[in-house]
Amino acid sequence: MTEPQSAPRPRAEGSERRMKPAPLLFEPTEATSDPEHFFDLESIEDPLQLLDRSTELALAFRAATDRAMEFQAIAAAQLADPRRFDRLRPALIAERAEWTEDYARKMVEFGRELLREEDRQE
Repeated sequence: MTEPQSAPRPRAEGSERRMKPAPLLFEPTEATSDPEHFFDLESIEDPLQLLDRSTELALAFRAATDRAMEFQAIAAAQLADPRRFDRLRPALIAERAEWTEDYARKMVEFGRELLREEDRQE
C-alpha cells in the first residue's frame, strides 16, 4: 500500500498558523542562532562536494520523513483502537494532527497494517 499523502487544508483568511520546525537534534546549538547556517553547507565551496553533501542530506530527510509518517500512522491506529476505553474518533485525530478526517482514516488503516506486520515479525 502506498503511504497516504496529506492534503492541504484550507484556512480562513488571516488565520494562517505557522508551525515551528522540529529542532534538528544533531546540529550544533550555535547553528540555530545563525539563520544562514544549514548543516555547514554554506561553507562548502566546491560545487561537486556541495551537490554530494546536499543530496545526502535530502535523502536522509526523506527517509526521516517516511519514518516519522509511519510513527504518526501507528499512533493514530493506537488512538483509534476500539479496545481502548479512551479511543479517539478519526475526526478528533484529524483535528489533533491537522489532517482531514479522510486522511486520518487512511492513516489509522496504514498504522493498523504496520502494527500487523510488526506482530508477524515477532
